[in-house]
Amino acid sequence: MPPTLASLVHHSALKLTVRAGEDRLDVPVRWAHASELADPVPYMEGGELLLITALKLDAEDPEAMRRYVRRLAGAGVVGLGFAVGVHYEDIPEALVRAAEGEGLPLLEVPRRTPFLAISKAVSAAIAAEQYRAVTAGFAAQRELTKQALTDGPEGLLRALAGQVDGWAALYDASGAVVAVAPEWAERRAGRLTGDVDRLRDRPAPASAVVGGEDRVELHSLGTGRRARAALAVGTAAALGTAERYAVHSAIALLTLTTERSRSLHAAEQRIGAAVLRMLLAGECDHARAVAGDLYGGLLDAPFRLILAESASASAARARVEGAVSAVGAVGVVEEAAGAGAGAGAGAGAADPGRGGNAAARGGGARSGAGADRAGPGAAAGPGGGAVEAGRAVMGAAVAVGSGGDLLGQLVEVVEAAAARAGEAVLVVPDGERLVVLAVDGGAAVEACGEFATALEASRAAGPDAASAAASTSVAAPVSVEEEELVVGLSAPAGPIAAAAAYKQAEQALSVARRRGRCLVEHEELAAGSVLPLLGDDAVRAFADSLLRPLREHDATGRGDLVASLRAWLSRHGQWDAAAADLGVHRHTLRYRMRRVEEIVGRSLDDPDVRMELWLALKATAAAGE
Repeated sequence: MPPTLASLVHHSALKLTVRAGEDRLDVPVRWAHASELADPVPYMEGGELLLITALKLDAEDPEAMRRYVRRLAGAGVVGLGFAVGVHYEDIPEALVRAAEGEGLPLLEVPRRTPFLAISKAVSAAIAAEQYRAVTAGFAAQRELTKQALTDGPEGLLRALAGQVDGWAALYDASGAVVAVAPEWAERRAGRLTGDVDRLRDRPAPASAVVGGEDRVELHSLGTGRRARAALAVGTAAALGTAERYAVHSAIALLTLTTERSRSLHAAEQRIGAAVLRMLLAGECDHARAVAGDLYGGLLDAPFRLILAESASASAARARVEGAVSAVGAVGVVEEAAGAGAGAGAGAGAADPGRGGNAAARGGGARSGAGADRAGPGAAAGPGGGAVEAGRAVMGAAVAVGSGGDLLGQLVEVVEAAAARAGEAVLVVPDGERLVVLAVDGGAAVEACGEFATALEASRAAGPDAASAAASTSVAAPVSVEEEELVVGLSAPAGPIAAAAAYKQAEQALSVARRRGRCLVEHEELAAGSVLPLLGDDAVRAFADSLLRPLREHDATGRGDLVASLRAWLSRHGQWDAAAADLGVHRHTLRYRMRRVEEIVGRSLDDPDVRMELWLALKATAAAGE
């Protein structure tokens, strides 16, 4: 305990006598200070024992003494020591009455006791208390370290709660309670999640004091810009020096357990990237061997592949890849049209038409499913040179985009949810992209969906709600703003289907990008219509190139081939029904369809040709052309 007036009174060498304020002797003394000023208050900090001889005081004037004592008490002076036998043989009655009236302890100091002896006694007691606190702090540190090594964070919290005579709680990166000690404090810890969220939004290290049933100190844990966890310590009163040492030791130990070293984290990411590359290459057995216990459980059950990127990077990727695919599609169509021009109509045009169709499908696969970019470690396929050139441009474009903060928050949310549920999760940063493998139906996938829902809600509510949603780390509306996020989620898959899952996630991400959505699941694409997928720039460029010769023909007033083609395809090639829709004779419609074959250089007997023409009509209709 720090020195008190009572301990000084009981000090045998000082021979102090209490003349007033006997009921307030248990007050701690911060220092002993001698002053003969008529008004020493400007030089007081509070907690002092003031020592005087009344050299410059009118100590026998009751009103003057009342004012003097009142100012001392108001300044936080805890006691007054009066030396007798110097200027006064006894303490003047006016001063005694004033001290009694204000409740200020008044001590009589005998002539043989110098003020220096009192100052030394206070100083020695303070030093002893500080030494005791340091010793207790080291003992607490040893105990906390022992508990952390044997029982982990839970054991450390139990030891800390005992050290501070209160309770302690640990929160993860998402603000959820991880552990509490003792158990009766669980409800109190749960009520602080909002305060923890606000603390996490401040640059680390950060701390705050919260009032309520207890005095609660909150401390962020971590060495980075954003806290990885938080510690709450609840006590009935303010922490003493020894308790403060214990709390600081706990912060250091918990930081070591929650903040992995950079080299270890980098090594884990390299292992995760290697496992992912093997899975995408179809080397499932090798992937399991490398994953070992770190990710092994994840590969024994169906998982979901999550692909996320910042909306700015996603938009840049769409522009560059769309441009590359559009150029390829236009070239394919022109090549097919040139081949058909010298081939004539009917059956003779069927073979060139098929050749052009196959090439067009290849170009469409590159732009739609992203088959040319099958993920980390994927090999380049046909046309890879153009795609690689596009990637180089895209890399320069996305380098200026930020969006990494939301990607980082998504990592925290997913990893925290997996940790709480005891699930394995594989997280691989890939530049501006993030690849995640998580257990199907597990907490990590659910947390990803909830995170996206919060972002969608923020977008719908506007910027004001976005700023108010700090507790969920939600930023601005999800469109093409660089601080936003686009996520694609695959269907459940096993290790052998990892490459297909990656393509599914990339398709879903592409659709989310075009629709201005935060998250799209691949099941939505399978359950819905294919028509919304036709909004891609490359598809529209292909459709325009395919139908342009027919539109140019119609523009000369020589017939309505586009409308006739649409009617005939919508009636599944039924001549009478389509002719009736157009209000023409069926022979007229037959003539028009022969002209269509001649102009596009393809046979309408080929189902692939009919499909492409129909999709081209739908794509241009969706674009309002």
